[in-house]
Amino acid sequence: MSAPPAVSVVVPTRDRAAYLRICLASLMAQDLDEPFEVIVVDDGAHDETRAVATELGAAIAETGGDAGPNAARNAGLRAASGALVAFVDDDVEAPPGWLAAYVEGVRRHPDAEAFGGPIRARFEGPTPRSCGREEPPITTLDLGPADREAEFVWGANMAVRRAGFERVGEFDASLPQFGEEEELLTRLREAGGRVVYLAGAGLVHRRAGDDARLGALMRGAYVRGRNLRGHDVRRGAPPSLGRELRVLAGCAWHAVRRRCPQGLVMGAHSLGRITTAVRGR
Repeated sequence: MSAPPAVSVVVPTRDRAAYLRICLASLMAQDLDEPFEVIVVDDGAHDETRAVATELGAAIAETGGDAGPNAARNAGLRAASGALVAFVDDDVEAPPGWLAAYVEGVRRHPDAEAFGGPIRARFEGPTPRSCGREEPPITTLDLGPADREAEFVWGANMAVRRAGFERVGEFDASLPQFGEEEELLTRLREAGGRVVYLAGAGLVHRRAGDDARLGALMRGAYVRGRNLRGHDVRRGAPPSLGRELRVLAGCAWHAVRRRCPQGLVMGAHSLGRITTAVRGR
């Protein structure tokens, strides 16, 4: 019998075969002297997702179609056999030492149940100019150069011990995208678990081609803003509508005063939040 994997890597995806190819190529090239497995979760793709996964040697699980990120993570979890389950988005690229940094970090922190690492943005191709004063318009994380306890990490780069899932249950599949992984980490912490940021387990979050253009970034920011406002409501900590409007005004000022296209992306995010606040859902 072959040895069980030290870690299972789960990649939820839907209709993004070009991103998935680069993600899987980086995962299959990991420099880890222990067995590991990679599981692609097909969330109802209509493109070459399954062919890419098969070509690059990943196992395939499925949700049944457009079930959302947490449902896809749960499908991957059920298919995984490792005692540690890592989760990444399909648009990341992991350096060769990424998985080893997780395995080593988990051993350094035997009393922690969930882990995450740095997420660095990389834009490829024509990208709107930035004045350097704003955060990247995609998910990033940087909690410093050393391991530390964290309140939250993000699903683009996180890992959870199987024992943690057995203790508090799976991801909540009813939640929409953006902030949806926070609910699991909240349950873990409330049950006495610890979340640890592993500074050495960093990877790159990519935007390429047309996805890096201003219109696409604005559309993505608007959807993210809508869902994150809903996330704040679920946490019981939504900013007031007046505050949301002041943020939108600040984004407009930034775009005009700095002549910065990224201000339009920030404004789209803010407008999405306001839309959800006004509609109440």
